[in-house]
Amino acid sequence: MTIGDDVWIGANCVFLDGAIVHSGCVIAAGTVVKGEVPAFSVIAGNPWRQIGARS
Repeated sequence: MTIGDDVWIGANCVFLDGAIVHSGCVIAAGTVVKGEVPAFSVIAGNPWRQIGARS
């Protein structure tokens, strides 16, 4: 698992093996993260999906 700078992580998130979270992301509470999350995205859900973006 790799987490970049300035990442906000909500409560009860689960990071599966090999997850990569790039800089500036916001991860909503209870999100299951697997794979690669694009920089400055806002994600939520299980499996995660992008619901917005940070500028």
